[in-house]
Amino acid sequence: MRKISSYLAAALLTALTCSGAADTPGAVPVAERFPDFSWDRVPLYMHIRKSTGLTPEELRYLAGFPLIAFEKTTGATDYSSTEKGTLEAARAVKRLNPAAKILYYRNVIVHYGGYAANAQLAAIPDAFLVSHDGRGKLVRNAVEAYDLTNPKLRDWWVENARQLCADPAIDGVFLDGNVKVLEPDYLRKDLGPERKQAVVEGYHAMMAATRVALGPKKLMVANLVRARFPDAGLGWLGAFDGSYFEGFETTVGTIPREDYVAKGIAAAQEAARRGVIVAFTAGMGKLALGETGNAQLTDEIRNRATQEAETQRRLTYCLAMFLICAEKYSYFLAHDGYDATKSSTWLKRPPEFERPLGPPTGKAQREGSIYTREFRQASVWLDVKNEQARITWH
Repeated sequence: MRKISSYLAAALLTALTCSGAADTPGAVPVAERFPDFSWDRVPLYMHIRKSTGLTPEELRYLAGFPLIAFEKTTGATDYSSTEKGTLEAARAVKRLNPAAKILYYRNVIVHYGGYAANAQLAAIPDAFLVSHDGRGKLVRNAVEAYDLTNPKLRDWWVENARQLCADPAIDGVFLDGNVKVLEPDYLRKDLGPERKQAVVEGYHAMMAATRVALGPKKLMVANLVRARFPDAGLGWLGAFDGSYFEGFETTVGTIPREDYVAKGIAAAQEAARRGVIVAFTAGMGKLALGETGNAQLTDEIRNRATQEAETQRRLTYCLAMFLICAEKYSYFLAHDGYDATKSSTWLKRPPEFERPLGPPTGKAQREGSIYTREFRQASVWLDVKNEQARITWH
């Protein structure tokens, strides 16, 4: 295993040329590293898991996305581990669409089962965080948290990411759990302020080491930018090729919902204008794209119409929010969960995704809670205060 010290020694020299969107001298060009992008239709992203193998129909569906993240447990039941399952799924998609960019899921602090690499943790003393009163399983009082102050633990984590990304079917890593590490109050009472700060410093060291270990051609997309942070997390974005966006409407703190959403939109716009990858996800809740109702309802026809209208309203609102933010390398996902066996949005493709869109004619305009933006073949109107939106397709 390559030592993390060698990674860190090179990190400062390579960070600018290996990450971010800018084509700096010595960097691998963005067009070569990043997913395909087109304004012809709504640019789409997929984030999914299925513990068993994917069917031919599912593979054909996935092959239509330029950017795909395979979540934890992908293929683990059929192929014995998340690593093997992810590789099998990625190779199968690549056979249908070699241009698809595929990300391997790793959480930076939460310890999940199903990974073959977990067997190595028994040989790493003090791999998990323990509270000042001796408690383990600090994540939701149920799951272990990695002790990022431990260099051997960081070595192990980085090496696993390097091994998977060394396969040509894997184009990079999706990094989850960043917000947990960087949120000042998360685990602070359990660990104390000094140890909490040491965990944050260990995280930054691990991210720098991962960048060097993966090399300049692989992607690092972090679940990072949030309105909850003073600068929405944009100050940390330079270490990565982009950010996953979620939780736009789940306020943290005392800020009013309307202001929280507006701050999230501003952060997404700023990130997108930097030219990094923006993987914009919007929850559809229990709504389903294209569902035809519930046969158990008393008045099936009336309730089907109500459900379909609400589904359409929610999809329009989420898509409008994305279009207000989107720039080149921004991608959209509307979902109701990441488990393919439970999701009602899986294998669905709403008519809006097939409509011609065209590039934006300019930046979005804002007046209070109202946002508007013009595309070559669509006009977008969004009201975040009243949670309403219109997309007029020309």
